Amino acid sequence: MLRARGQSTQAGFTAEKIPRGLFRAHPILISDGAAHDRQRREVARFFAPAVIADRYGEHIAAAAQTIVDEAAVTGRCRLDEAALHFTVDVTSRVVGLTESDTAGMAARLAAFFRQPPVDLAKADWGRTTRQWVQAAVNGIVPILRFFAHDVRPAIRAHRRDHRGDVISHLLDSGYSTGDILVECITYGTAGMVTTREFIAMACWHLLDDEQLRREYLAAEQPRRLALLEEIIRVEPVVGHLYRRATSAIDLSDAGGTTIPAGELIDICVRAANVDAEVYGDDAEAICPGQGGSAPAAGLSFSDGAHSCPGKPLALFETDALLHRLLASGPRLLTEPKIEWDELIESYRIRNIDLGFFVPARPARTPQRNP
Repeated sequence: MLRARGQSTQAGFTAEKIPRGLFRAHPILISDGAAHDRQRREVARFFAPAVIADRYGEHIAAAAQTIVDEAAVTGRCRLDEAALHFTVDVTSRVVGLTESDTAGMAARLAAFFRQPPVDLAKADWGRTTRQWVQAAVNGIVPILRFFAHDVRPAIRAHRRDHRGDVISHLLDSGYSTGDILVECITYGTAGMVTTREFIAMACWHLLDDEQLRREYLAAEQPRRLALLEEIIRVEPVVGHLYRRATSAIDLSDAGGTTIPAGELIDICVRAANVDAEVYGDDAEAICPGQGGSAPAAGLSFSDGAHSCPGKPLALFETDALLHRLLASGPRLLTEPKIEWDELIESYRIRNIDLGFFVPARPARTPQRNP
């Protein structure tokens, strides 16, 4: 269904509530058709595996090591908070949001997702008038702060100095200030917030399974990335993908039916990713390679025209942090709290505290007075 090009449009991430004429260039996350394909081709080069490793690898490694060093000194680390700051730091470099404080940017992005419940299948998304007002306030205020503190300073700096990153590309392509703001929000959502959740979930799995953790720590990077892909297949961050059929979509050859034009389509990623017909009888177990020719991560990074271009970055930075953290021998101190974000159909993991052994300092020998 996701690969049925030209037969559906994006319906998730509030896409259908955003007026088509509001932007000069429609945001990449919610656009479709030839313009969207062109945007993806142009942006893909910034997230290619070789570019990530060569251009940003040292910075990613240093940022990850800083978190591990701080944990080694203090003896503990709240991983969900550390992961947010880490992913904001990394993704802001790739995008070009480098003229503001990382901690402040992380707080502004996190505030944007404090939204009332939403149900795309219900009239008016199942929200009351009061909830829509709350959604507007909770969304607009953080966006304005994000623009004033993070996006506008970055645009000004890039107009003075071309830096070869995403914002430089957007300026070269004639994007307006408003267009760039929306693209930065998109990358903030996909590149920072969701990767934060995956880091926490993957760490939790690796701490809970000693054999898997040992295999991960002993493996070379390609094998480690495969293990991470397998974890996100079983634990997809975004649990549902929504499309709107623009013409009839025939699925009868797959044992299905025909979806009529105009229907809202809800693709349950978690169910698809553990389909026994694709991934075998042990589909819910973490075992790389059991899907054969099927995508290793299932639909966790979507598929078709809207497959996630930031997948290589997400896996690379997750591995950079977790490999260093787990090599330090942490233990889980608290039972993590799992919530659900209905805006992006994502789980949230909070209060995942890790403890680290801190060697006792040798006692000081008192000096005798002469």
